[in-house]
Amino acid sequence: MTEKEKMLAGMTYSAVDAQLLDELNAVKEVIHEYNMMRPSDNTGRLKLLKSLLGHIADDEIIINQPFYCDYGKQISVGKRFFANFHFTVLDEAKVTIGDDCFIGPNVSIYTACHSTDPVERNTRREWAEPVTIGNNVWIGGSVTILPGVTIGNNVTIGAGSVVAKDIPSNTVAVGNPCKVITNLA
Repeated sequence: MTEKEKMLAGMTYSAVDAQLLDELNAVKEVIHEYNMMRPSDNTGRLKLLKSLLGHIADDEIIINQPFYCDYGKQISVGKRFFANFHFTVLDEAKVTIGDDCFIGPNVSIYTACHSTDPVERNTRREWAEPVTIGNNVWIGGSVTILPGVTIGNNVTIGAGSVVAKDIPSNTVAVGNPCKVITNLA
């Protein structure tokens, strides 16, 4: 089994594997090209995003520049997706975002996990856990979503929150750590 296959299976893998590093560098080139494109070049930007991301549900996608991701192919976005400036996705595992989702500026989604033991961490071995975001979700500015989190449908995450645990549908959640403050159902 290759290190990439291990990564995609959620197993521990070597983050310094030559194949993975080559893929990361190739994606950095594409991201650089995207971030340097004229904002008015909607057709070119859409074409490049379609080649980069794993799935785009429709052509009503806007990802403001700059945008950053590790692999791109593990990212799936639903219909009418919008992400503001400085959207960052470390997609070592799948990142699935539903329909009608809006992402504020400076939002980060992480799937990569590292050991808290410094000796183990220094081996450059890591694993990844998927992130899932439902439909009709608003993620406020400067939110961080940690590995393994699922955010339900019809959710608002308040600006500056750190989402470390699942957030149920039909709620408003805020804080560090992010907690439900209002049930909408």
